[in-house]
Amino acid sequence: MNNLINSLENMVTLNSAHYIGSVLYQRLVQRFGSLEKVFKASSSELQKVPGIGPKLAPEIIRVVQEKCGEQELALAQKSGVKIITCEDEQYPRNLKTIFDYPILIYVKGDLQPADFLAVALVGSRRASYYGLRQAERFAGALAQRGVCVVSGLARGIDTAAHSGALKIKNGRTIAVLGSGLNRIYPPENKKLAQRISESGALVSELPLNAPPDSRNFPVRNRIISGLSLGVVVVEAPVYSGALITADLALDQGREVFALPGKVDSSTSQGCHRLIKMGAKLVENVDDIIEEFGPYQSLFSPKPGDAPGPEENKQSRQMAGLDYREKIIWELLSPDESKNIEDIIEESKLPPALVSSTLLVMELKKIARQLPGKNFLRY
Repeated sequence: MNNLINSLENMVTLNSAHYIGSVLYQRLVQRFGSLEKVFKASSSELQKVPGIGPKLAPEIIRVVQEKCGEQELALAQKSGVKIITCEDEQYPRNLKTIFDYPILIYVKGDLQPADFLAVALVGSRRASYYGLRQAERFAGALAQRGVCVVSGLARGIDTAAHSGALKIKNGRTIAVLGSGLNRIYPPENKKLAQRISESGALVSELPLNAPPDSRNFPVRNRIISGLSLGVVVVEAPVYSGALITADLALDQGREVFALPGKVDSSTSQGCHRLIKMGAKLVENVDDIIEEFGPYQSLFSPKPGDAPGPEENKQSRQMAGLDYREKIIWELLSPDESKNIEDIIEESKLPPALVSSTLLVMELKKIARQLPGKNFLRY
């Protein structure tokens, strides 16, 4: 038992030095024979290992001298966080297949063997209403089919993806952070993070109190794609962290999917570029599942032909509408807003009647007004 504790403490100590992945870990152990001997090496000896330069060698010496592993283990126990090393059986099997996988991960919540059946949903932090709705829709549909939804807890698409999965009974989702698990970022997602930890897991390779440094996020993206069988880019501009995740997914041999958007929308240009480069255009969850070949039989059955919650909701809404409300309701979309002038023109109804009808529909909560007299259907 003491040997196991010492081994874990040594791994946590080494991981406390910045950006020590599995490649450098293996080089160090091959060079010195064990972590105990690594920790006794001088700076000049450490620098003889390829990849250990004049900045990283002193950092390794520092974390050993400051007993960072011992401190982290105590903090993890106090925080209710598990630490899983790459040598543990519980280490995610998908993640172990990527180049330079983390030597350990911090986990708040619960990782399950079935989580290997996972799909990542990623996209812009500055998402449009269309992007947010589609992220939530796809996440919910995937969770309903027994898929674990992986994302990064960021604002925008990530938040919508986690929320969509959590709306499904027994839906599972994993959030991979670019900070320590004691430093939830963005701060407004603390409640969401708590819900995720209760119905899935929060994951990070960084020490518990590591701040959300901008350098961390591109590195953590390899974990998002690494945990998944495939990555869906929901909405992203040309220069986007989501496209970094897509590139990493390709390097890892994962499937890459992209949702199309409006041709004049800057937030969809990254998706369109991916599609031109060969990413699969997806319109529904079946477009994703059919790419997973031998794993298809593991997905939960497709919901039957009986109307789903959305169809039932629409039927109830339609049943209570008069003819004017029905005309306007059918002109509106839940994804793309329409200006009142266009509604007047397309409905052929008098302007005053359109205005009063829209007001009634807002009160009935079957329509929603956005700035500039633009309207959406609930």
